[in-house]
Amino acid sequence: MTHFTKLPAVLLLADGTVFYGKAAGKIGTTTGEICFNTGMTGYQEIFTDPSYFGQIMVATNAHIGNYGINTNEVESGQIQIAGLVCKNYNIAYSRKQANESIQDYFQEQNIVGISDIDTRQLVRHIRDKGAMNAIISSEILDINQLKAKLDQAPSMDGLELSSQVSTKETYTFGNEDAAYRVAVLDLGVKKNILRNFDDRDVYAKVYPAKTTFEEMEKDFSPSGYFISNGPGDPSAMPYAIDTVKDILKSDKPLFGICLGHQLLALANDIPTKKMFNGHRGLNHPVKNVIINHCEVTSQNHGFGVVQEAVRASDKVEITHVNLNDQSIEGIRVKDKKAFSVQYHPESSPGPHDSRYLFDDFIGMMKK
Repeated sequence: MTHFTKLPAVLLLADGTVFYGKAAGKIGTTTGEICFNTGMTGYQEIFTDPSYFGQIMVATNAHIGNYGINTNEVESGQIQIAGLVCKNYNIAYSRKQANESIQDYFQEQNIVGISDIDTRQLVRHIRDKGAMNAIISSEILDINQLKAKLDQAPSMDGLELSSQVSTKETYTFGNEDAAYRVAVLDLGVKKNILRNFDDRDVYAKVYPAKTTFEEMEKDFSPSGYFISNGPGDPSAMPYAIDTVKDILKSDKPLFGICLGHQLLALANDIPTKKMFNGHRGLNHPVKNVIINHCEVTSQNHGFGVVQEAVRASDKVEITHVNLNDQSIEGIRVKDKKAFSVQYHPESSPGPHDSRYLFDDFIGMMKK
């Protein structure tokens, strides 16, 4: 294994802030929206989560790579982040179950990163200035050249990305003889969501992002519909909003997670907005206001539903609220079998505080 950690690298933010560090992963250049995740573990799940497509990820935990890479611990078929920023990039690892080092993993998948920078200073800067585009390079160190390249990177605001990460072909997951059939609209679905369905006697069929309700209904005649998580701006996805509206008209049970939550809101005339800084991490407290119960949740989103519009809506009711900033974390549609949450119940921060949501969805299909 070749070590590239000694070569210099540069991180340039859109506001002109520069950090100098060392190359991590492939030697090259990458751009994306910079954001940070506060999770202490789970870097591999973060790397492979399709919701992070197009984003440069800053790890706030001091050590990344220290427990290696296990090929079973992925949320999709490949690394989805645009690049990595970290403090200590650990090529040596100490876990028997690991298959390879982070350096081999990144080189195989052409991922560019930077290490040995003050990530605490960087996170404080992003927290104060908000999410913005950035560029990492270990091949171009000239700031003017990097600035010219960065200026060409598209803004995340208004960017439609789900169709890029969605499956190109339909596929099934689970036992064909299961009690329930769920059509999954894949906007960047995580594998652990499908595992949770399989655990609950669900046979899932996963469809490309732009599949219509009519096509799914005719092909599979499911017991219910699931709208997945995914990257990009939900308001730039009229095709998915129309699909959600059609599912609601059919009166079949519907469950949405993360991007699916935002699309359910948009289908009920509630706008979404780009957040100053999104929620990304493992310990976000959320209150279920229906049963007066608090959950420790995993989150990953840079867009959210407009809080005032949800409160003013006569179409939906609030089910969950974020206890850090009072943002809306869950809604259900009045007089419909449809609900959604902004966070990730299939993740394990609590560790299983929110898994009941899958059971609630099964209960709707059972009725």
